[in-house]
Parts: sequence; structure tokens; C-alpha cells
Amino acid sequence: MKLDGDTQTYALSANVKKYTLMDLGFVKGRSGAFSFERSLDPNTPYQAAFKVKLAVNADLTGFKMSTVTGNGMQRANIFKNDAHPEAVEQLRFILQSFIDRDVLIEK
Repeated sequence: MKLDGDTQTYALSANVKKYTLMDLGFVKGRSGAFSFERSLDPNTPYQAAFKVKLAVNADLTGFKMSTVTGNGMQRANIFKNDAHPEAVEQLRFILQSFIDRDVLIEK
């Protein structure tokens, strides 16, 4: 999985556990899938300019990841023209915590 405009590629770790996802703030849906949504504005978590969204399927074999606008309706490229360095830094921090907890791996 690669975000729009990013040079780094990520994959779901083979060692991912459901309780680790819950510890990191993922929410389990009715279908059993796990979802994560977080603001990329380090100053305020409300009505942020951008958000990161991740979804992991119920059997922990696949995932989706995207950066979206504050209302969550449209995909956004936060890497375009280095216009949003704070959002990129916050995204890298969140993804690094997923890597550290063996949810994601860098490829």
C-alpha cells in the first residue's frame, strides 16, 4: 500500500494481532473489520485540514490506507509540493508507531 504522493510503501505485518490494533486506537466494526481515523493537525484534533484513515479486514490479511480532507469525503495528497510539512510529520509519527508495534512493515 502506498499513499498518494508518498515514496514509502507499507504492508500489513504477518504478526499483527487484534488486541494490538485495539491498543492503538482501532475500532472494531460490525463486520469484524478494524478502522482507524486520526487528525494530522498536531495543534488541534478537531476539524483538521487532513486525516489519516486505515482499515484492516476481519481476518487480518489485508488493509487500506488513505489521507483525506478534514470532512473525510475526499482523498488528499499531503506530500504535494511540500505544502503540509506538519501533516507529513504527524503521519510519519503515527505510521512509525504502527511499525514499532508490528502492525505495519516498510517495504
